[in-house]
Amino acid sequence: HVSRTDPQALLYRKGHGQPAKLSFLGHVLIENRNGLVVDVEVTPATGRAEREAAQRMLGRSTRGRATVAADRGYDTRDFVAACRAAGVTPHVARNTVHRRSAIDGRTTRHPGYEQSLRRRKLVEEVFGWIKTVGGGRKLRFIGVERNRLWAELTTSAYNLVRMAKLGVAPA
Repeated sequence: HVSRTDPQALLYRKGHGQPAKLSFLGHVLIENRNGLVVDVEVTPATGRAEREAAQRMLGRSTRGRATVAADRGYDTRDFVAACRAAGVTPHVARNTVHRRSAIDGRTTRHPGYEQSLRRRKLVEEVFGWIKTVGGGRKLRFIGVERNRLWAELTTSAYNLVRMAKLGVAPA
């Protein structure tokens, strides 16, 4: 299946029983302290795109020791090993459904692991804002590069709004 209007868009299904639609995937890397977007990327919708984009964004955005929180879709041996090789501690939710998790006791025994799993939900706020305020429910541009530019501008606007809210003293 190839789109006549956008050959870079691929068929992607969000879940079982859902229809496949021509899509791109959007990825954001946020910092846990204030919830600001550090990096953003748009990729063609493939099965490995999320983990590959996360590795690229971590390589561009981290210096020295760091941790990354992610949902259980990132609980693969390849992703966990790549994070550890890059000096990033993977605080990934364990996926134990019909398989063994790649996250072991070295990571889960620390209190920071639980904190990271709670804070990782901040990324959903970013995507919610992008879809409702930023007009990201349906992309308007053809190609990965144009949609990436749109995503960078939209997440920059999100950061400005977020910083304004962070600067206000509580009443």
